[in-house]
Amino acid sequence: ADAVSPRRGSLGQTKTPRGVGVPRQVQARQAAPNRDMLLFPGFANSFHVVATPRGALRVAPVTMADVLVIQNKGGGHGEIGFHLAQHLVSRGDAVTILHEGDGPNPKEAHRAYGELPSDVKVIWGGDLSEAAVCLAKLEGASFSAVVDNWSKSPEAIAPYATAAKAWGVSNYAYVSSAGMYTPDKGDYGAVGEECAVKSSGQRQAEEKIAEMGLPFSYFRPQYIYGPAQGKSYLAFFFDRITRGRPVPVPNGGDQLVTMTHAADNAAMVAAAVGNEAAVGEAFNCATPSLVTYDDLVRLCAGAAGKECEIAHYDPAGFDKPDGFKYKFPFRDTPFYVSADKASRLLGFSPAHSIADDISWYYSEQYVAKGGLDKELDFAEDDVVLGRVPA
Repeated sequence: ADAVSPRRGSLGQTKTPRGVGVPRQVQARQAAPNRDMLLFPGFANSFHVVATPRGALRVAPVTMADVLVIQNKGGGHGEIGFHLAQHLVSRGDAVTILHEGDGPNPKEAHRAYGELPSDVKVIWGGDLSEAAVCLAKLEGASFSAVVDNWSKSPEAIAPYATAAKAWGVSNYAYVSSAGMYTPDKGDYGAVGEECAVKSSGQRQAEEKIAEMGLPFSYFRPQYIYGPAQGKSYLAFFFDRITRGRPVPVPNGGDQLVTMTHAADNAAMVAAAVGNEAAVGEAFNCATPSLVTYDDLVRLCAGAAGKECEIAHYDPAGFDKPDGFKYKFPFRDTPFYVSADKASRLLGFSPAHSIADDISWYYSEQYVAKGGLDKELDFAEDDVVLGRVPA
């Protein structure tokens, strides 16, 4: 069963319970196509699932859109733009990517743009903070929807939001971050969209487009993986497992986490484009499939064909020397979000799980990228585990 959703409330303001009795682990699952999708191959790309006032679901036709994707050059969710373009084009939308930077760079998300269909237009905008210059590169084009995967402040988003308002867009989908949530101390259940948030630059950007009266949707991703990923959360585990080292894991190792395939993130965002049910809503952009830290280590060990030693430690139980750089890839305490709202309003169901993809991750995102050849120093691990004096 999925994690229990918190009670509904206002966006990012009210602190509420985060799911009582959440199971220690939710097994990975793959969404099965329904009968209509099997009989009519275009069904999934031509309709939206929309919630009615009484909670029932109805299928609403999608109007093909002309979408502008404002794309960053890297970071934790830099790869979403690539997968989003693929998804939108596959259903018949026209896609233009206004991309940060002066051209393709060594990061894989940007090398992969050559794999997109030829009718996807990629415009290299240079410094996207110079909005007037970048918008001029669109040469007077207008769009019916915007997906902003770049802005991180109200100042950055304002000129693009102003342009979108002039175009009369049906949707302005903004990819922000689930890192803004501030649940109560000791409250370790599933985080819903109504959880209190800190006033980060991304939260202020969310507020800005709402104040401007745009038909906004906010998407708050957590930990992302997939082809063209810009950041590896699992290299920490593989580095130690493949070298016969113990894997340090904070506290009891039973903390739950979500790892979401970028294609699933993109599918959720795409489901909002042209969809009136998405307007005015915030969505946790994540899979409902959960895994514990310890089980994630075991999955990595299985993919590598190695035994693993998990060494639990107290994050506050050792002194950090000057210049200490050790960093576990996730939070010390449980932190995972509920995707129930996206499932209910957008008909979202993931097609991937880290349990299914772990062998691919090891071979393509670790071994193929030279992970086995890196020279690593684990002296700080010994400090964390109390095996040498600090």
